[in-house]
Amino acid sequence: MKIPLLHSWNLSPREAVALQRQLAQQVIREGNPLGVAFVAGVDVGFVGDRARAAVAVLSLQSLELVDHAVAERSVSFPYVPGLLSFREIPAVLEALGRVDVRPEILLCDGQGIAHPRRFGLASHLGLLTNIPSIGIAKSRLAGEHGAVPVHKGGWAALTDDGEVIGAALRTRTGVAPVYVSIGHRIDLDNAIRLVLACTTRYRLPETTRWAHRLASGLPSPRRTSPKALRRP
Repeated sequence: MKIPLLHSWNLSPREAVALQRQLAQQVIREGNPLGVAFVAGVDVGFVGDRARAAVAVLSLQSLELVDHAVAERSVSFPYVPGLLSFREIPAVLEALGRVDVRPEILLCDGQGIAHPRRFGLASHLGLLTNIPSIGIAKSRLAGEHGAVPVHKGGWAALTDDGEVIGAALRTRTGVAPVYVSIGHRIDLDNAIRLVLACTTRYRLPETTRWAHRLASGLPSPRRTSPKALRRP
């Protein structure tokens, strides 16, 4: 999977903020991906100054793992809240370049447009790859929301200055919500639908759980043949 170079990664934090504001204007906040067969979870772990990025590709129908890749590389960009994509995405792109099964949706452990400059990691990665992407975060970075219905599937709009930037989504009854937002080339309703489709009995979707396991350095799992899963 080849990914064109959209911009330089040799940036200062001030330059990165300016670039976020520029690229946020290119994010597409609508879309209803059809015929999705494979979805990918994306997560990044750190050991010292080295990032370990993992991409886990699952069948959307069975939620079985069909492909995965891990990439490690040193990180020079400093830790700055709101600029994490500049630390993490170079390693993610390397991992994405190693998978054989191309995902039709990227579910990222991080924010999409639910970000002060409306350009979190999921939006950044979606724009770079031109693959529809969704941000799924365990905590809020921007915005406020009202009470979230207690049952699985209930959600409340996450708003900032009157703009809906995401949803606080209950993925398990009685458990704390996750924060879902548009990354790129998808609308919020479809982002919520796909997150729920990837969620079983845990708070986090299976895509995130697989990617986190790989990014944490746990043993590589066995994969199911994607050809077998494509059969009717």
